[in-house]
Amino acid sequence: MSVGAPDREEYGPEARPLPFERGTDGPRVVLVGVDGTRTSERAGWYAAGLARRQGAALVVVFVSAPNGLTAMMPGVDAGAVRRAQDELAAELRRDIRRGAEELGLPITFVCRRGDAYTELRDAADEFHADLVVVGSSEQAGHRLVGSVATRLVRAGRWPVVVVP
Repeated sequence: MSVGAPDREEYGPEARPLPFERGTDGPRVVLVGVDGTRTSERAGWYAAGLARRQGAALVVVFVSAPNGLTAMMPGVDAGAVRRAQDELAAELRRDIRRGAEELGLPITFVCRRGDAYTELRDAADEFHADLVVVGSSEQAGHRLVGSVATRLVRAGRWPVVVVP
């Protein structure tokens, strides 16, 4: 999120009352985490289709996860890394606005900085998500240590769909 940019924006049709209560007829709020990877893009499309079919609101969360080691690495400009993440957030914001118009779907875009698991968990609680959708990790090390998706599933607070 760049300075001065809102951390939350809403696109699409006016928020409409939904004909069911949470936990009775399907998800009312679908939350999806995106980070610009192929798997998160597929997760975004999956979540958008599901929300549209279910008549649910869609919350898209982009977490810019600054790596503390980046600043200490020689030859790496931490400011350039931050600018790249801000550009990615702006690109995602444009794509989401366009998708909301095309699909006729109410979409809330949230941009946060920090640990991906912590921010997704907090956003899911804040928006009372009925379902969390994330893409599977493409990093080999996550098979040993655990990915964000694995940590969300283990939390056991919401149903989690992991899109390959």
